[in-house]
Amino acid sequence: MSERDRRAGGPRALVHVSLERRRAFRWLLLPAAQLAVPTIAWGAVARVASARLWPSHEYTRVIIESPAPIAYRLVTQRAPPQVALELDGVDDATELELLPFRLQASDPYIAGITFTVSTPGSVRLVVDLKVQTQPQLFALAPVANFGHRIVLDLYPLAPLDPLMAALEGRRAEEGARAPAAPERPAPPSGDAKKQGRRKIVVAIDPGHGGEDPGATGQRGTYEKHVVLAIAKKLKVRIDGEPGMRAMLTRDDDFYVPLATRVRKAQAAQADLFVSIHADAFRERSARGSSVFALSEHGATSAAAKWLAQKENAADLIGGVNLDPRDPVVARTLIDLSQTAQISDSLKVGRHVLDGIGTVNPLHRGAVEQAGFAVLKAPDIPSILVETAFISNPDEELKLRSERHQAQFAQSIHEGIRRYFAGNPPLARSRSGNA
Repeated sequence: MSERDRRAGGPRALVHVSLERRRAFRWLLLPAAQLAVPTIAWGAVARVASARLWPSHEYTRVIIESPAPIAYRLVTQRAPPQVALELDGVDDATELELLPFRLQASDPYIAGITFTVSTPGSVRLVVDLKVQTQPQLFALAPVANFGHRIVLDLYPLAPLDPLMAALEGRRAEEGARAPAAPERPAPPSGDAKKQGRRKIVVAIDPGHGGEDPGATGQRGTYEKHVVLAIAKKLKVRIDGEPGMRAMLTRDDDFYVPLATRVRKAQAAQADLFVSIHADAFRERSARGSSVFALSEHGATSAAAKWLAQKENAADLIGGVNLDPRDPVVARTLIDLSQTAQISDSLKVGRHVLDGIGTVNPLHRGAVEQAGFAVLKAPDIPSILVETAFISNPDEELKLRSERHQAQFAQSIHEGIRRYFAGNPPLARSRSGNA
């Protein structure tokens, strides 16, 4: 916890609003109001330890963290677009006062934030919006190094289409290049007639992000940053491959729930899903790269089982709305036999393992299997690549190095090319896209 988080006082410039004006304002907003009150005694008080903003083009997240639960409610207004988060039982709101100064002008959804004190112990954050949004408000119980968290997610009314985003990004890149003869897409090798003009789509999934930093190295290196850097380099290489293109499940520092990562790949009609990680282990001596596929019948080793359990807990840290009334969260992945998917995943995993073994020692010489939630798309071969152990001082240096990041990306790319050379996607039976 930072020194600022521990401060009990400090200069304040608060705008006091009378209780009558507060009630009148709430009455005006009631027709469009959403109300959420946690199970907490209203007389309790708590300190706001931290207030954070996570802007991205997909959604903006507001996080309010405290050592004890805080009662909260959300009031929305359509014209002008605005949401107001009211908190009761707050005895130190210094962090909330600083939140408006943390707002970035480039935030796609928030235009401004105003902090006011309504009555002693009751405060309000008014968030002025640039566009109409679909707000989601929920609470998270303490986990890992986090205390109680109130989460406000501001989503656009029309969710981004991963397939269209990938296509538009590709067109923009091609438009920036000098005019050339029309390209006839073809597979990396093999029978072009089988492929036609259809491009192979690879979904690249940088693990963790936003609230969830993933593992942390001895030098303070965050897993979420290095895997995003490797993923972006891999995307550039795949996009430069004739007949192939890539999409990222996240392209910035924000959290994407595990099931959402899978749905993005399905929406983009991906032919392959590659999740990139750089994990830590209890012993700093652990080293080497690994590749994992899904298992229907238990993990192939105790280490693989431990890692799958650790990665599957990412939603608890990253923060996911588990409200069963939410139709998006309530929708689960199709429960189908995944024998064919696992078979293809093991094949591509072997090629990628051979590739990455040319730039880093292998932790194990075979593709391992475990019940990773992010690998459970029944219609897409899916692998999880542990590039290196960020907990190992030598491998942490590699992960921090742009040169080694590029080598990791190149080796993964080579493995993907070799797989598709012998396994063109149209030769497979597709079960459909979600």
